[in-house]
Amino acid sequence: MKTTLLEPEIVTRNSKPVSVILPIAAYEELLERVEDAQDVACLKRARQKPQQYRPLEDYLAERKGK
Repeated sequence: MKTTLLEPEIVTRNSKPVSVILPIAAYEELLERVEDAQDVACLKRARQKPQQYRPLEDYLAERKGK
């Protein structure tokens, strides 16, 4: 298929939408947005947990002991 789609094309079956054909650039942008949304959701979950910090020196000393 050599034609270039400028707009999404909706594929129907029995008059109901079942698929969509997107230009690759639109598909890649959609994937980027999904990944960004997943990152934001992960960050929100992480911020809800209590955070605990310890000095770097303590961590390094623990690593040396193993």
